[in-house]
Amino acid sequence: MNARKKIGIVGAGMMGSEIALCFARVGYLVSIKDATLELAEKGLANVSRVLDKSLKKGKITEDEKVEIISCLMPTDNYGDLSDADLVIEAVFEDETLKKQIFSDLDTVCKADCIFATNTSSISVTILSTAVRKERIGQFLGMHFFSPASVMKLVEVIPGIDTQNETVDIVMNILRSIGKEPIRVKDVTGFAVNRIFHAMLIETCRLLEEEVASAEDIDKACKLGLGHPMGPFELMDILNNALNLEVEEILCNTYGERFRPRPNLKQRVAAKHLGRVTQRGWFDYSK
Repeated sequence: MNARKKIGIVGAGMMGSEIALCFARVGYLVSIKDATLELAEKGLANVSRVLDKSLKKGKITEDEKVEIISCLMPTDNYGDLSDADLVIEAVFEDETLKKQIFSDLDTVCKADCIFATNTSSISVTILSTAVRKERIGQFLGMHFFSPASVMKLVEVIPGIDTQNETVDIVMNILRSIGKEPIRVKDVTGFAVNRIFHAMLIETCRLLEEEVASAEDIDKACKLGLGHPMGPFELMDILNNALNLEVEEILCNTYGERFRPRPNLKQRVAAKHLGRVTQRGWFDYSK
């Protein structure tokens, strides 16, 4: 049991619950906070479903599952994060909401608690202005990739005032949960999303031009480039509304090279968001 650190996660959705699992399965104590206890408990239920899949594959035992679940505490109260050593915000991409969360945390968390945002596109430096100047050196970005319990990479993004000691501590914590952290400059989209969305925009263009079907483009990326899944399959897992939102943010910063393609906009307008709605680039209703 790793009792060195207590972790707080704000946001019990798919990403937040997966991040919580990353810490709990190596023995960290994790509080999962959401707006209501019901939502926080749904996050715990998602962790349980992920563990059940591992159980069926023989990767963990029933006792190990019980031990992991025992490390997780759902809550709707910021006070339960007051003794956390590290708090990670993992809500959707809304600057105002994220700032409010960090402002609330700043009033209850202990002085040496490190704050991290899992934002994929918003400036870490801008978000850090929500906390007092005494804590701003302990604020950074910690960008996990979906599914967080599987993907090893984490981008660590210092803000303009982040202390190097904070970066070193976070890098070591991430390594302790089996992740491979890389240090990335605080720019819009950081590193991976700029590469990723440049590829997604081109794959959407290929589909518009009828160069190949979505199925065959996915097959080309898996068999020709060695990707574990195709771009359209991955977009459907991530949620097409989020994909569009990130590309609009990138386009506002970098210009035409990141302008979202019309076929992505059409799917979002039609609520073909991916697996979450059973329709995306592919039909999952059957």
